Amino acid sequence: MLKLCGFHLSNYHNKVRIALLEKGVQFEEDPNCSPSQKDEWLARSPIGKVPILELDGGRRIAESEVICEYLEDAYPQKPLLPKDPYERAKVRELITFVELHLELVARRLYGPLFFGGRPLSDDAKQAVEKDLLKGVRALKTLAKFSPYLAGPELTLADCAAFVSLPLVTLVTKKAFGRDFLEDVPQVKPYLKMLGERPAFAKVKEDLKGAQAAAVAQAKEKAAST
Repeated sequence: MLKLCGFHLSNYHNKVRIALLEKGVQFEEDPNCSPSQKDEWLARSPIGKVPILELDGGRRIAESEVICEYLEDAYPQKPLLPKDPYERAKVRELITFVELHLELVARRLYGPLFFGGRPLSDDAKQAVEKDLLKGVRALKTLAKFSPYLAGPELTLADCAAFVSLPLVTLVTKKAFGRDFLEDVPQVKPYLKMLGERPAFAKVKEDLKGAQAAAVAQAKEKAAST
């Protein structure tokens, strides 16, 4: 049986988990794996990141999008990519813009905002703001919201958007005082709609539980120092 290894705070782990649940693929989960450069983990994940998917016979796949593509090929019964090559490419395009041009740009601020990292210089923060606004503009151009991100059918783009767009909202509110995604008014009702699907709701519920546990652990650690 497949085993998904990662942790519930990871949006990329959660993207794969939603895809597995939506496709109805049976799998086990180890939600206690975190990024590491220790030899034991590097033997399973070449660059030390999560998630990874473990298959029978000691086979493994790393990187969330590669895992999702594997699932589409190996379990085609309930597809999350269209049959038409152009439409498939447009779904992949949306995933790239959501992850590369929005979430990974916002991620530059995770350290100073959430983990006590060194504050960015004004120039660096302005560069993040500029790049995020470009990403939001692109999303507004590419997304269809009819009702799903790429059109009338649920796709991998929705799995990616559901776990990454809320992080963009969180970061931009905290760093810049407003939600940049308010420039795309369809986003809020779209995410609400997705959250009503059982697979998405389950992953969100587990994320909230993991967040609460992390906050409690941080408070406990602070109290003991």
